[in-house]
Amino acid sequence: MSRNRQGGSAFILKIAVTATNVPTAEEHCQRGLDLLAAGAPAEAAEAFRAAIAVESAQPSPAAPGSATPSPANIEAHHGLVRALRDAGRLEQSIGAALALTALTPADPLAHTALSISLQAGGHVPEAEAATARARVLEWKLQLQSPPEKSLSTQDPEP
Repeated sequence: MSRNRQGGSAFILKIAVTATNVPTAEEHCQRGLDLLAAGAPAEAAEAFRAAIAVESAQPSPAAPGSATPSPANIEAHHGLVRALRDAGRLEQSIGAALALTALTPADPLAHTALSISLQAGGHVPEAEAATARARVLEWKLQLQSPPEKSLSTQDPEP
């Protein structure tokens, strides 16, 4: 009987010390967005970093070996870039934007975020190059999607 109690006690202790209400990446992202809206970009950056840390600690739902980031991870990186830029930490914002473009190299918005941070940091030629890359990626996406029929391109009826 005492052995069962010890096993039960260990289980209860494990439950007691295991945090069950640890914020998710999505919750950290939402907190970061709320802090940005409240005008607290430095605190928002910490919330976005926490979201990235949570996402990095979780196993990826994608196939093993796949480098596909989760939407929450991408959102947290975008938020971090913006929060650092708003906090005036321009070089850190550029670094975060470079990490984002490495994480999602085919995402035009990542390259746009990099361009904005580079521009704010006074790196105009690099910002223009990032803008050009974003534009090319956007064109590629447009070419991959089927064209939409508009009313002006339809053949007139005889």
